[in-house]
Amino acid sequence: MLTWLDGTGKIRLLLSITRFQDAGPKAIWRTDLANSAQSRKRARQADKRHTLNSPQRAAMRTTIKNVIKAVAAGNKDDAAAAYKVAVPAIDRGVTKGHLHKNTAARYKSRLNTRVRAM
Repeated sequence: MLTWLDGTGKIRLLLSITRFQDAGPKAIWRTDLANSAQSRKRARQADKRHTLNSPQRAAMRTTIKNVIKAVAAGNKDDAAAAYKVAVPAIDRGVTKGHLHKNTAARYKSRLNTRVRAM
C-alpha cells in the first residue's frame, strides 16, 4: 500500500494496481484510510469486486449499444443478430447482479420492439 498527502491535504491510499484482460492497468484510489482490520478487508474486497464487475457491465452495455446502432443503420438482419447476442448478455447481467430482473425485461422488450418495427 502507498499513502501520501494530495494537494488538498487529504490522505490518499493506493490499494491496488490490477490488470483484467484487455482493460489495461487500473488504479483504485480511496480518499479515506481504513481504520480497522475489518474495514481494510472490506476495502480490498470492494476493489476486487469492482475489478471483476466493471468489464462485465461494460460488455453487457456494449451489446445493447450494438443493437441500437444496427437498428439506426437500418439493417434488419444485423439488428436481429445483435439482439440475439444481447439477450443472453442481459440475462447474464441479471445473474451476476448487475441488473434487476425487471430492468432487464424492460431492456429486452424495448430492444425487441425496435427490431420488430424495422
